[in-house]
Amino acid sequence: MTSAERETLTWSDFGIASRQLAQSIADDGFRPDLILAIARGGLFAAGALGYALDVKNLHVMNVEFYTGVNSRLDLPVVLPPVPQPVDLSGARVLVADDVADTGATLRLVKDFCAAHVADVRCAVVYEKPTSTVKSEYVWRRTDRWINFPWSTEAPVVAGAVNRDA
Repeated sequence: MTSAERETLTWSDFGIASRQLAQSIADDGFRPDLILAIARGGLFAAGALGYALDVKNLHVMNVEFYTGVNSRLDLPVVLPPVPQPVDLSGARVLVADDVADTGATLRLVKDFCAAHVADVRCAVVYEKPTSTVKSEYVWRRTDRWINFPWSTEAPVVAGAVNRDA
């Protein structure tokens, strides 16, 4: 995949994106009781939105779907720990993720919440035209692969860090 086929989000751009995304939520009048982050990429968006919207109640739902660039499981899988429905009961929930690609992950999380919450809406930094879930709040739409600042570099593995320094 060439760089022309990719969208690159810098940390600076993420700061702008998260603030603009929060502003669109506030302008819409939606006041979430809690933000449900889809781990891992959604953790960044959820944290930034939590501060910008003054929402301290953050929860995490671990969902595995992508296994690499354009490589994913057949269906998204919820990993433990799973949020307890009682913690969501009657709440206005904002689901936060970095990207809505196929929409399968957002659909899984929205369906999980639906029976327990007063209202559930989605906020994503990016949404692709292939997403079957149309998020209520989107910073940017693209059909390209996205290089996020938190996932473009190789992981740091044990033993690779100089502990003598």
